[in-house]
Amino acid sequence: MNNRFAGIDIGSRTIELVVVDEAGKIVRSLQADTGYAPMRTAEKLLNGESFDRIMATGYGRNLFEVAFDASTVTEIKAYARGVRAFFPTALAILDIGGQDSKAIALSDAGKVRKFEMNDRCAAGTGKFLEIMAQALNYHLDSFGEAALLSTKQLTINSMCTVFAESEVTTLITGGENRNDIAHGLHVAVVQRAANMLRRVWTGGPVVFAGGVARNTCILHLLEENIGQKVFVPEDPQMVGALGAALLVSDDV
Repeated sequence: MNNRFAGIDIGSRTIELVVVDEAGKIVRSLQADTGYAPMRTAEKLLNGESFDRIMATGYGRNLFEVAFDASTVTEIKAYARGVRAFFPTALAILDIGGQDSKAIALSDAGKVRKFEMNDRCAAGTGKFLEIMAQALNYHLDSFGEAALLSTKQLTINSMCTVFAESEVTTLITGGENRNDIAHGLHVAVVQRAANMLRRVWTGGPVVFAGGVARNTCILHLLEENIGQKVFVPEDPQMVGALGAALLVSDDV
């Protein structure tokens, strides 16, 4: 029987599980909201799944290590391994997740060369976009599409979630179009993310991962900002779990 290897990415908003075979091919992938009891959610995801070894990454990896006697790896290393499985020539990764964002530079061999991470503030993360979408009465899934319909450039001056929400309210009461405000918020997020990327990236193919990579306006503005095409995995939220699964299979 062929061996199977699993990777689990326990994030603040969602948990992803990926199982690969000996050749590194994905044979199973699952996702669930983290909820208030992440280890219980993880246990439900693992229920009925068959694998020989598992490695955990993400915010909850240390809890998982204790609860399930599993090995762990940092998100940085997991993302590097997962992205290279999708895009073998990638030299940089931008990940904007629910509660944090990170930029990672890779060597030609795919090793982490340098990275920068923002995990102390919601500014520029999926949570920031979610709160702003609610303030403008948009569903998060349609927020990016609405922003692309903008016909006027507005500048959002604050990236602090509380102050930005107040600024959005002021713009609404001042009669500004919702789509234009949405676009201004997306521009502010991309400027922050691109600046972080430039501090580690010296050129070459860039991969955009994490839940926010599904946002069409963020992707469009990011490509405009850095002046080149940005690659997005088919399922950008599975990158960390895939990387963990591949790393634990590498150890065999």
